[in-house]
Amino acid sequence: MVTFIISLIALLLGYLLYGAFVEKVFGTEPERQTPSYRLQDGVDYIPMPTWRVYLIQFLNIAGTGPIFGAIMGILFGPSAYLWIVFGCIFMGAVHDYLCGMISLRQDGASLPEMVGNELGSAARQGMRVLSIVLLVLVGTVFVTTSAGLLATMTDGVLGLDLAAWKWLWIGFVFLYCVLATLLPIDTLIGRLYPLFGAALLIMAIGVGFGIFTQTGWLPEITDAPFVSHHPKGLPIFPFLCITIACGAISGFHGTQSPLMSRCLENERRGRIVFYGAMITEGIVALIWAAAAIKFAAATDATSPDNAYPALWSILTNDGQSSSNPALLVNMICSTWMGRIGAILAVLGVIAAPITSGDTAYRSARLIVADFMHLGQKKIFNRLALALPIFAISAALVFVDFDVLWRYFAWTNQTLATCFLWTAAVWLLRRRRNYWIAFLPAVFMTVVVTSYILTAPEGFQLPYLPSLFAGIAVAADLAAWFCKTAFHSPSTHQTQ
Repeated sequence: MVTFIISLIALLLGYLLYGAFVEKVFGTEPERQTPSYRLQDGVDYIPMPTWRVYLIQFLNIAGTGPIFGAIMGILFGPSAYLWIVFGCIFMGAVHDYLCGMISLRQDGASLPEMVGNELGSAARQGMRVLSIVLLVLVGTVFVTTSAGLLATMTDGVLGLDLAAWKWLWIGFVFLYCVLATLLPIDTLIGRLYPLFGAALLIMAIGVGFGIFTQTGWLPEITDAPFVSHHPKGLPIFPFLCITIACGAISGFHGTQSPLMSRCLENERRGRIVFYGAMITEGIVALIWAAAAIKFAAATDATSPDNAYPALWSILTNDGQSSSNPALLVNMICSTWMGRIGAILAVLGVIAAPITSGDTAYRSARLIVADFMHLGQKKIFNRLALALPIFAISAALVFVDFDVLWRYFAWTNQTLATCFLWTAAVWLLRRRRNYWIAFLPAVFMTVVVTSYILTAPEGFQLPYLPSLFAGIAVAADLAAWFCKTAFHSPSTHQTQ
């Protein structure tokens, strides 16, 4: 419990102290007119109150990532606490803030366009492909997870079994996502998201209260923090950094922050919206990581060491080939919070993936529109871009969830790594403290490179050679940064 409390305090201090430092490094200009006013179009560029933009941003980036990822991440042990806290403060929140603010300075530019502006046309094209792949994977993952949770709640209703309800819910969720992708941002997203965001926060508060009041066991940082407790024997590094993406650092956020940069009324609100929403997500991840292991420990009180196997047993439903974190979410909410609390909690968990899914599809539409230079005021143009994206996503729902999640997670972190390098170049060219992006970029390069080389869904190479290869790639990119970018002239001083 001590480690959990210290971690919560650290996240809050991270926002107050390091968040203020990052804001100072960027150099906000409150008097500068934002794109929401200058380019207002009634579809994507619409000024909104800060509280509304914050809740939309939080719900956009949250999804089930900080819930499901944290649940699966705590299987590695108390090291999950360290990754959530340090990853969120020094990597994820920095990534989200710089992405949102640089986009704002570039008229709400999407992620590939920002990368291309700093790293060249080849990087721009690569990021367009990578971003769209990630967004389609995100949309598919969140559609299937929300439909799976809804199916567990309606199993047996009207005489339909779990499988039948899952496919029905997938259809309903897809229909909603189509509408939210095509309609102006203030029609569904601007009206519903603040309510769902509040529900997600209420759910987290309720589960957090249960951590303090329910029986069970919580790991402490003194309990061999760098020894993996994962039932499959997976090493902590880099697997934990991929498993817990949302809640620590997530490239998906880089596709969402530009959406809100087009709605921000004033630059000085960027820290609350971008850095603050990420810290909030880190708190949600921390709560669910602790809740998962404590709940599992209470089911097997013979020894704390049995908490990890007990959690794995719940996730796999006693031996199923595919894990289902939604089952555990439902069990924790129902057991700890009672009927009314469980309804509010599950509402938050359901709303989170659905709303992140639809903004993923919306972001994909805007990225395609940017490189095709196709205006989005006409509904026909939006429909022409969105329908192929939904068709691809619909085909992917037949793929096993665990496989989808692993590929989504790696692509997600790779996208974050690419933007961190972009942000480092952007800061350097403006003679600002680039270390806040450079050091996380180096670290994440090691993570994504070593993971894809050794992971089961990757090249399956031996662990140590993969790790050394990741370090070598990171060192090579660091050398490129110091040699090439450092000697480039200072440009765009007004941005």
